[in-house]
Amino acid sequence: MDSSGGDVEYEPVGVKQVLAEMKDTAELLIDLSFSAVLNGSDDIAAEVLDLEARMDVLQMRARMSLLMAARTTDDAEQLAPVLGVVGAAEKISDAAGDVAKVVLEDIGLPDAMRAALPEAVETLVRAEVADDAALAGRTLGDSNIETETGVRVIAIHRRDDWITNPDRDTELLGGDTVLLRGPDEGIADVYRRATGDAYEPPEPPEPGIEDLERAVDSIVLMKNISELAVDLAYGSVLFDSKDVAEEVVELEAEVDALQSRFEAWTLRAAARVEDPVSLRGLVHLANATEVISDAAVEISEGVLRGLGTHPVVEQAVQESDEVIVRLTVAPGSEFDGVTLGDREVKTETGMRVIAVRRSQSGERDWVIQPGPETELRAGDVFLVKGTRSGAERLADLTGSEFASE
Repeated sequence: MDSSGGDVEYEPVGVKQVLAEMKDTAELLIDLSFSAVLNGSDDIAAEVLDLEARMDVLQMRARMSLLMAARTTDDAEQLAPVLGVVGAAEKISDAAGDVAKVVLEDIGLPDAMRAALPEAVETLVRAEVADDAALAGRTLGDSNIETETGVRVIAIHRRDDWITNPDRDTELLGGDTVLLRGPDEGIADVYRRATGDAYEPPEPPEPGIEDLERAVDSIVLMKNISELAVDLAYGSVLFDSKDVAEEVVELEAEVDALQSRFEAWTLRAAARVEDPVSLRGLVHLANATEVISDAAVEISEGVLRGLGTHPVVEQAVQESDEVIVRLTVAPGSEFDGVTLGDREVKTETGMRVIAVRRSQSGERDWVIQPGPETELRAGDVFLVKGTRSGAERLADLTGSEFASE
């Protein structure tokens, strides 16, 4: 696949395969682009632009395949929502590229962005595997990285190719660029085993202006909600669930509200910083994040309008490297009244709980990016993300089935 800007020619590749790859790439792009900002990493930002170029090729091939498939007016009606999914993934890719350029083009960003890192995401680091490294030539399952350290290899860049969401059978080779996510202590261990060098975390910045910190907190929350909205959007397609699609609309509205608050706090902060132009980067981030949440709604559009899910899209979501599953805590079950840390969901199944939704006083409340201290209660809906095999193990533990409410 040529992601370097060369000619793109039609290839007889299945639409399902291309859509699955677009889904995985879009989700990885969101993760990497904001990690580039929060880590101040030009290297990670450059990986984002490489992935964005790859997405451009994928969306072009998807459109070619869909045009070849549409022979009648009925075909056109059925495939129109599929084009919407393709277009939405492309918008997510473009927005992620805009976020990365904030780093690469040195558009103004306050130190408060890095100060938000510990509360925003786990540490994400780019490492190049040395030929003589301890991890070179071993599979992820054999090295047992995640179980021992809590660190996941979320993607591998190998020459001109990408392996998104590698599994336990994926082998690490000398020369691979690996993207690692996890706690600082684990990152230091895995980085050393991959490169042979010691990991040096960035120095934490000094506290800044209060209004500016509030603006940054808003962007971090917008990012988390937008990422969840994309996950739920693909979930609505998988389950052909209008209820899940409506959750996406609510989350998009929350992002809009957060952006309004962000604008107010940024304008207040501008009067108190020496160079207000240095805040341009924050405005770029907020705009890009809103684009991502809008794209999530577009992914759900066909479900929202009662058009159902085209089988090719549903199969692509099912067969992509990661799946999202919604489970409800039953009263009196072993998940009722325990914390995520107590149940060790991630350790037992490899699945990550990405959100918990509970109803209180007739209103829905979201816990975005819950931690080990988050308690599950009867009636809570929790959303988990990971491999299909991990989802099956979790379903066995909870006695649940893969289904939306």
